[in-house]
Amino acid sequence: MRTNRRYLVYFAMFLMSMVNYVDRTNLSVAAGSIASTFELSPIQLGYMFSSFLWTYLFCLIPAGLVVDRFGARKVTALSLIIWSAGGILTGLASSFLLLLGSRLVLGIGEAASYPSGPRIIREWAPKTERGLAAAILNAGAYAGPALGGIFVGWLIPQVGWRGSFLVTGAVGVGLGLSWWILYRTPAQAKWISAEERVLINDAATPATATSKQRAPGGLKKLLAEKTMWGLAVTQGCAGYTLYVFLTWLPTYFERAHHMNVVKSSLYTAAPYASACVLGIMLGYLSDRLLTREALARGARRNMIFVMLLLGSVVSAIPFVNSMWAIVLIMSLTLTCVSTVMSMNIALTNDLLGDPAHSGVAVGLLILGGNIFGLAAPIVTGYAVASSGGFTAAFAIAGGLQLLGSLASLTLTRKPMLADRTNPIRGGQAVASAPAGK
Repeated sequence: MRTNRRYLVYFAMFLMSMVNYVDRTNLSVAAGSIASTFELSPIQLGYMFSSFLWTYLFCLIPAGLVVDRFGARKVTALSLIIWSAGGILTGLASSFLLLLGSRLVLGIGEAASYPSGPRIIREWAPKTERGLAAAILNAGAYAGPALGGIFVGWLIPQVGWRGSFLVTGAVGVGLGLSWWILYRTPAQAKWISAEERVLINDAATPATATSKQRAPGGLKKLLAEKTMWGLAVTQGCAGYTLYVFLTWLPTYFERAHHMNVVKSSLYTAAPYASACVLGIMLGYLSDRLLTREALARGARRNMIFVMLLLGSVVSAIPFVNSMWAIVLIMSLTLTCVSTVMSMNIALTNDLLGDPAHSGVAVGLLILGGNIFGLAAPIVTGYAVASSGGFTAAFAIAGGLQLLGSLASLTLTRKPMLADRTNPIRGGQAVASAPAGK
């Protein structure tokens, strides 16, 4: 019997993440046209780029709690439909305020996407495969800007910037409906073999605890964990660079190198494509190199530390003249950022002693990442407006990568919510009821 059909679920997570980031990238690719339509300054662009994060951050922790309560099927489907509706509203906006409002709707919908992703990983991925599963989930965040950047760059001259949002929004609604119809937990999925169900059982069991079996006070306890804060800061330092690229990269190519929207979208896509492929390879490598004992000790942090050090090379971009060298540095930087953010998700699951709180733990992790992400487009907007260039913007990003490397190495060394009086519950949950029951 085939025992690898769980990879279909990994691919579905990849699609979810890719559509998520296509919808985010649509705004940055269309930024020139939107700025012209509404006569926006660089500072106003910065606020517009970050606006979806205002509601995204506010809803992250509630979204994590909702995922833990209702499961990944219902929450993911609803999330996709809500954020896609926000994208459609962006295309229909007739004023700057309505434009901002549509991005707030998008942020509400997208808030559940990453808490639900690691929940799915806990349900479907064997412990020794979580790095790969997290890398595949996270790769969608880079495939989205790569493929979406090219697609939207082509689409805008065909149907206008408004039409591009209508098209990408409709794709998301369709994916949300498909997820609702097709997704099931391993215990419910009739299309996997008994052998594969046994293989993934160590991951499916802990994530499927009922609300009655879940220990209370998970959020409060996690906030008291130094490790949780270290993980969140690390995610934020990497996420800052990602959001600088997500929001400002097409504008950087257009302003600093005088490219049109089609050419800038091609140059924007190349670093994301590299990060998508190499990020999955490094996630696979992290699983193959580490034993179960090493994973339990949080050994993934070593790769996170190295990737953040290498990613600080982003500071050199303004001092390089060759376009191919710039793209190479950007590709290296985004590969490092991609690896850090996916390995940090896997590391959170590795260190989490009570897996029934996976949703809220990852919600806190992503909250940390996106607090920095909220600042990135705004800080970059002020830096560009004050200096007329991007030197300071890239220097800030590089400095934060170095800060993140220290946070990961020093603050993520202890397990979270571990029951040291019970070795079974300290490392693995004992519940076996399927999610949603």
